[in-house]
Amino acid sequence: MESEQVILSGQAVELRPLQASHAAELVQAASDGELWNMKVTVIPGPETVDGYIATALAGREAGTVMPFVIVRKDTGQVVGSTRFWKIDRKNRKLEIGHTWLGQSVQRSGLNTEMKALLLEYAIEVMQCVRVQFTTDELNEKSRAAILRIGARQEGIVRHERIMPDGRKRNSVRFSIIDDEWPEVKTMLAAKMASRLTPIP
Repeated sequence: MESEQVILSGQAVELRPLQASHAAELVQAASDGELWNMKVTVIPGPETVDGYIATALAGREAGTVMPFVIVRKDTGQVVGSTRFWKIDRKNRKLEIGHTWLGQSVQRSGLNTEMKALLLEYAIEVMQCVRVQFTTDELNEKSRAAILRIGARQEGIVRHERIMPDGRKRNSVRFSIIDDEWPEVKTMLAAKMASRLTPIP
């Protein structure tokens, strides 16, 4: 059964359902830093974007993926992508992943608000008891970003996947569980409020 398509809207960012028509905008966003050249994650480029979108939409059709484009509300510009995937409704868990932002908006506060929107929807609307995150052991920036939003590191999964260049990737797994969400939600709200406080 196809996953529901929802729009998640905050003050600075809006998450809209990914469509095939977003291909050019995703490539434009990824060109901000030529992110497709990164070795520690898979980000669509001009040659791979159609397959990237097709895989996401097939997952949505199967009911295991909810893919989004990340839109800046002040400009209407697509600046990246993220998704719920590994959706397991029986066990009420999922993973937030395939997340990337153009280089110029990284560490801008958009990621914090986006993750808050996703976590709120997953835990409060979809009634998830577990939300997990997985990143490359070598991706120090991603690991730090996941810890900053209140997730706990659980361990390292060895040779968890084969990267496009053939490297056997060790992945670090993190999670936030439903019991932790009230504290995490308060912390994220404080982080977002501090971003909006004018600097004297």
